Amino acid sequence: MYDFAIIGGGIVGLSTGMALGKRYPNARILVLEKESNWAFHQTGNNSGVIHSGIYYKPGSFKAKFCRDGATSMVQFCEEHNISHEVCGKVIIATNAEEIPRLENLYNRGLENGIEVKRISPEEVKEIEPHVSCVAGIRVYSTGIANYKQVCFKYAELIQKQGGDLRLNTKVLRIVPSGDKQVLETNNGTFETRYLINCAGLHSDRIAKKSGVDPKAKIVPFRGEYYELTPEKRYLVKTLIYPVPNPDFPFLGVHFTRMIDNSVHAGPNAVLSLKREGYKKTDFDLRDFAEVMTYPGFWKLAAKHADEGIQEIIRSFSKAAFVRSLQKLIPEVQAEDLVPCHAGVRAQALMEDGKLVDDFLIIHGQNCVHVCNAPSPAATSSIEIGKAIVAAIPEQSHLATAIGA
Repeated sequence: MYDFAIIGGGIVGLSTGMALGKRYPNARILVLEKESNWAFHQTGNNSGVIHSGIYYKPGSFKAKFCRDGATSMVQFCEEHNISHEVCGKVIIATNAEEIPRLENLYNRGLENGIEVKRISPEEVKEIEPHVSCVAGIRVYSTGIANYKQVCFKYAELIQKQGGDLRLNTKVLRIVPSGDKQVLETNNGTFETRYLINCAGLHSDRIAKKSGVDPKAKIVPFRGEYYELTPEKRYLVKTLIYPVPNPDFPFLGVHFTRMIDNSVHAGPNAVLSLKREGYKKTDFDLRDFAEVMTYPGFWKLAAKHADEGIQEIIRSFSKAAFVRSLQKLIPEVQAEDLVPCHAGVRAQALMEDGKLVDDFLIIHGQNCVHVCNAPSPAATSSIEIGKAIVAAIPEQSHLATAIGA
């Protein structure tokens, strides 16, 4: 019998396990991950950015957790000697029409308590000499980190606290039984008093297995990247972002200097035909059919048809992808870019066609389900874990452990 069982060994599941161990040091904690290693999906394939929180609606979970997480993540990396750098970023307007949106973003940054500064095109060039723009803002708290290292350290700390970590263990069935839940897996059966679902791309399915309807479906969007060839890395010093389209839920293609000094360009955002589909050819009939028969998807597609078509064109046309990047850095040429990894974003979508634009955390009977935790969940992971644990009803049988 476990006191807490966490399904999902990505950065949110592991951070929650770590927070539980701090709150209840005598608790029996179980973490189940179906893959052969931690951080296998969203966490292990993201851009490695420590986000500032500038984009998110003031007062939202994303705004608060990301702003605070930008600090706590850097502190964690410093404490545990994990590769990271607070390099800042620039967000640039490439034409006059974008300046009002850039100004709105600047004001949102101030509302969210973030250190931002308006900068002229000349000041942008002092930071990023190869950028072309008409205005910019500098965001100081943005950084980069190795999130796989972060996850492995979270797992190590859970183990030191006495937690039970199980890889290659897929939950097949969840059976409520009195005041406990029985988890049937491909590697045996486990009983827990409290269940925490951090299953990412499969979080909606896990919620339904436990009898909770999240009122949203995970729709997978693949983000594809190119990488600058080593001899062209000098074109990017830090991170360079366009002004995002406020009507479209993604940030647009941008340049990110990674912690290993490589420079990634992207991502686009296209529907993945498989929840864990990292290649264009990946296909899963169940995943595909669920999306195609979901009314919310067709409402979303109708609303964003023009942007969606452009994203698909970028997916199949390197020339179109390059043209998007040239708006930021005109010198970039097709021969300067080579394809690299893709990631899949687990985005929750409502039946009315609205994307869930905040973290979605649903509480049930002796369970909690994290059913929308895309970017900036990695940045926010320590704060999300603490918030989940703080919201769990006090565990009376562990009362002697409280306050440690």
